[in-house]
Amino acid sequence: MDCAIGGGRRDEEKARAKQRVFSHRDEFGQWDPKNQRPELWNIYNGRKRPGEHFRAFHISNWTEMDVWQYIMLEKTRSPTSTSAMSAKCLNVTECYTQNSSFMRLKPEEKPFKKRIRFRTIGDMSCTGAVDSPASTLEEIIEEVASTRTTERGTRMDDKRSEAAMEDRKKEGYF
Repeated sequence: MDCAIGGGRRDEEKARAKQRVFSHRDEFGQWDPKNQRPELWNIYNGRKRPGEHFRAFHISNWTEMDVWQYIMLEKTRSPTSTSAMSAKCLNVTECYTQNSSFMRLKPEEKPFKKRIRFRTIGDMSCTGAVDSPASTLEEIIEEVASTRTTERGTRMDDKRSEAAMEDRKKEGYF
């Protein structure tokens, strides 16, 4: 593999602000934020040694609002979990998550019904939901425009450690 294409955006997490559109990985799949190559005038350095590869994040300079406006412009279908739904939830590390068979409940945790939607699609163990009535594309865009909480503000993973994502990326994740 020479290059994997991903959809990460810089506004999603602090460590991604250090990442480039064309992100170099060493022969172990690890990312070194201090060794990123400059991308002046959108010129990408694709030189690599055997075993190394790149990850291209073609929308890394987009925001959450840019994504929703693109979905509206192109009349693209979005995942159902991004629209409000009534679901059995848990409050985990100050974030809501949908209860499922994948979640291991602690004895004191009791699911409750709530109207939620997910602002991002990801692993259930790290993606939190928001309390939201927005179920149409127009309502979602209005909600995103008026919120003062970033999309990352609902990530359970971020509540564990400020550098959780950067640490995982150094180990080869994403």
